[in-house]
Amino acid sequence: MLHGQYRDLPDVVTKVATAAGNWLKLETDARAMAMGGAFVAAGRGVSGIPYNASAIAYLSGSELVYGKSSYIAGITHNVVSYGRRLSGSDFFGLHLFYLDSGPMAVTNEFYPDGTGEDFRALSMALRFTYARRLTDRLKVGGSLNYIRDEIYTTLMQTIAFDLGSNFDTGIYGFVLGMSISNFGPEVQYHGTGLQQTVPDTIDVDGRLLRVTEDFPLPLLFRLGVSNDILGKTSIFKKSDIHRLTVAVDGLYPSDYTVYTCIGLEYGFKDLVFVRGGTHFGHDTAGFSVGLGTLVAVGSTKIAVDYAYVDYGVLKTTHQISIGLKL
Repeated sequence: MLHGQYRDLPDVVTKVATAAGNWLKLETDARAMAMGGAFVAAGRGVSGIPYNASAIAYLSGSELVYGKSSYIAGITHNVVSYGRRLSGSDFFGLHLFYLDSGPMAVTNEFYPDGTGEDFRALSMALRFTYARRLTDRLKVGGSLNYIRDEIYTTLMQTIAFDLGSNFDTGIYGFVLGMSISNFGPEVQYHGTGLQQTVPDTIDVDGRLLRVTEDFPLPLLFRLGVSNDILGKTSIFKKSDIHRLTVAVDGLYPSDYTVYTCIGLEYGFKDLVFVRGGTHFGHDTAGFSVGLGTLVAVGSTKIAVDYAYVDYGVLKTTHQISIGLKL
């Protein structure tokens, strides 16, 4: 027997590169990023929409948030989201995620150093979200998503759905969150960038069209819990001044292995916040930290949040978001 013939096989098959639109799994909120992405149960308001659509059922009025992230390799992404309470139990929200790769040089076999022309990869996800408070402990929500990915002269666009729920278990203050994201059809890229010039002896039009394969979207299932172990409503230690929230999420992507996110948030008088978190089982994302503040100006509250995330070999990222609660 040849004992060494399988020595180069990995211990775990991750299914990487088996889904399109991998950017749909990026963290999109400064508070969530600072808490290591543990946000399916801890998310509140419009910033929680990509993690759990039922998060907007915590709104008491209207909320508007803008966030900007300096991501890896010169990539940036931005978020604009709005939500409002329609009635005592109905809520509506909009969430726009927009990613820009920055300018990149167009190259080909004749000009490997660039043709002098630049292109960008532009990705967008627009979510229309509705949530309903079924009881004082159970909230459910769903999002209809328009997804678009444009790379030079090739394009992919489709429709997908998110579903989520948030349940106050009544057991030692634990809140349970669950969601499934990017549920939709397989997608395919089209466009003039797939055209190949050939001699007219091969094709009378002088060109052939490459046909791309169909790929699924990165389906993502989240399950998590959060608990205020210190605070006004805490079962363990009540305080009107201090709050300490602990959140743990388990994530199961269709194109990767199961991994875990753990986050903490300390709040002082609901005015100043310090956050931290980490990922376990993720290939690049590691620890994260962040700060935040919530200031009242008349009847409006202004929230400013910052997050710093270490992505190991991909270096670090910075995100800031500004929100208005009306």
